Amino acid sequence: MQIDPEQIKELLNRARVEVRKVIIGQEEVIDKALIAIFTGQHALIEGVPGVAKTLLVRTLAQVLGCDFNRIQFTPDLMPADITGTNVFNLQRNEFTLIPGPVFTTFLLADEINRAPAKTQSALLQAMQERRVSIDRETHVLSANFTVFATQNPVEYEGTYPLPEAQKDRFMLKISMGVPDRESELTLAKRMLGDGSPEATLAAGAVQAVISGDDLEKMRRAMDVITIREDLVAYVVDVVRATRTSETVLVGAGPRATQSLLLGSRANAVINGRDFVTPDDVKAMTEPVLGHRLVLRAEYEIEGVTVNEVIAKILEQVTVPR
Repeated sequence: MQIDPEQIKELLNRARVEVRKVIIGQEEVIDKALIAIFTGQHALIEGVPGVAKTLLVRTLAQVLGCDFNRIQFTPDLMPADITGTNVFNLQRNEFTLIPGPVFTTFLLADEINRAPAKTQSALLQAMQERRVSIDRETHVLSANFTVFATQNPVEYEGTYPLPEAQKDRFMLKISMGVPDRESELTLAKRMLGDGSPEATLAAGAVQAVISGDDLEKMRRAMDVITIREDLVAYVVDVVRATRTSETVLVGAGPRATQSLLLGSRANAVINGRDFVTPDDVKAMTEPVLGHRLVLRAEYEIEGVTVNEVIAKILEQVTVPR
């Protein structure tokens, strides 16, 4: 049975309602997270400790109604702790696979940048191909396998910057800031009673509204979302402009172009439309490109930020009418 954009909108609205039972005052963050799920991609969530990054991902897993595993990344975590390993079974006189937490549908990689690059890269094959190799044998993961990785800002103690190749596997980076005063006041009042966000989630108040079958149908329904050829060219020009900017050392690659197209279509659906506009592209440019760009050292010293570079690029590239 085919699913139409109106049904997608209804499912997403129901998902928003369920997530808001736990997460307070993070409307844009919730929408970006749903876009990642909707498009079958992976997302990186960055924010200072205590802004509910982990709680957001746990809530999303509940809303998905899918298998869920969590990896707490630490400096001593080894690649086999993620993928699993073969252990010799004395009773059977053979090696038996002990699957790691990556064998799931929904994976939370918590504080991913607290582990060294070797361990972080253990997720690369799983994220790109949805399969892992253990002792020369390949194992297929769920078709809906999705990684949400949380990280603290790299300026914090005990963090390692993610390799460029790994950051490119994440469709977008979601920056999660502190809530505004009204939202924080609401949170403080809830904490005084028995309605804290953690207690709400633990009590089972959050309902699963999107199944694995729904996800597959939603992704297939993306094909009916209209995106004009001049908008496709606009996306390509924006991404290519990052490679020629004098402030950028490492620009975005072709995978960024694909992610920006997917994100723009999903953003249109999130906003109840079956066609993409230039505003959809602009809204997704920073989340999709921000974590992929590496600025030249001299400009970083001068205080130039990636967001400023992206804004300048958007000003320079001609917007289709």
